Amino acid sequence: MTGVDSDDSLRAGSLLITNVRVFDGVEITEDDSVLVRDGVIEQVGIGITATPDLITVDGGGGTLLPGLIDAHTHVTAASDLAIALAFGVTTELDMFCTTELLAEVRTSTRGRTDHADLRSAGVGAAAPGGHPSQLVQWGIYPAFPTVASIDQVDAFVADRVAEGADYLKILLEDGQTFGIETPALEPEVVRALVVAGRAAGLLTISHVSTHADADLAIDAGVDGLAHLFIDRPPDADFARRAADAGIFVTPTLTVFEAFTGGARREAAFVDHPRLGPYLDPRSRASVIPDPDQSFQMTPPAGVSHEHAFAGTAALRQAGVPILAGTDAATGRSAHGFCLHAELAALVDAGLSPAEALRAATAAPAEAFGLADRGRIEAGRSADLLLVDGDPTADITATREIREIWRQGVRFDREAHRKAFNV
Repeated sequence: MTGVDSDDSLRAGSLLITNVRVFDGVEITEDDSVLVRDGVIEQVGIGITATPDLITVDGGGGTLLPGLIDAHTHVTAASDLAIALAFGVTTELDMFCTTELLAEVRTSTRGRTDHADLRSAGVGAAAPGGHPSQLVQWGIYPAFPTVASIDQVDAFVADRVAEGADYLKILLEDGQTFGIETPALEPEVVRALVVAGRAAGLLTISHVSTHADADLAIDAGVDGLAHLFIDRPPDADFARRAADAGIFVTPTLTVFEAFTGGARREAAFVDHPRLGPYLDPRSRASVIPDPDQSFQMTPPAGVSHEHAFAGTAALRQAGVPILAGTDAATGRSAHGFCLHAELAALVDAGLSPAEALRAATAAPAEAFGLADRGRIEAGRSADLLLVDGDPTADITATREIREIWRQGVRFDREAHRKAFNV
């Protein structure tokens, strides 16, 4: 870094990044410089001139990306958001969080640029005793409200609005892909939740793991699917129906790989020099291969992550927006770190590297109405990730992290690392 003023803190949020390849959230552009003032992108162009009031960063010919968005996580503590940011994830879209925890995390991270930003569904709509009630039994969640019948729907949705939910999560799950039996929402309750959510101005996202539940969610009019089905391959017309319905889909491929295949692909790069050292001890232990501890449920015969990969390929061919999400906090995962594996999995499922990058930048920003992020263009928040190499040619280049900025403020990865490597 160079700059006239030695006190970088006086200019926090105002910088000029030069000598970079710019991926704007959709494609590589001709631009090589990005100007940021007060945490907002002011200009994107070629050869922008530096001024003394700016921190100037030579990108060394690397690629500048919008900060990554993980479209499916579960935050268990504010520290999860600091861990996520250390791997270039600047926004997490939480898909189930208890009311008290959500309030606590939002209070402790408000206004901070050393944590990823958070959007959340708050408490998802589930049947009494239904998924994820087993997490209450395991001591992971406290008891949470559920929906037993249509006459409880309006009050449930109103409570989610009151707790500050950003969207409505609807859980369609009978446990069959987990090898258990669990109560599930009735179809008429699902449809009523979609109507009530829409009336409250909330997007509706449905958890699914079977083809039948994905069909029900589409027929009910949800805006998006969280996960894809793993019980069987997609029907010939599934992707067309999804496209016609205008939904988006977050397949969460790597968590299904771990569930039905026994290990997470992240384990292959847990010692990557630009990733591994920044894993805190708890996260590092979470992604080390240990099939016996990955899940407390066993999938029955025929359940396979390969069905989700096939569904993703079909959806991509049909033009359905695909979002990158990890289900972090489920199945021995690590916030931020696991998204790099999910991007590689999306490429394995048939997306081009540029399409996979869009799935973690522009696509979730568009799907969730986050107009201030997800793209590198004037007026957007300066949530940025600088990597060596060209991830539009080789998706593994996202792991070659050089710098991360949240609202134009540089995240100090070394300070983050030293905090737990004492």
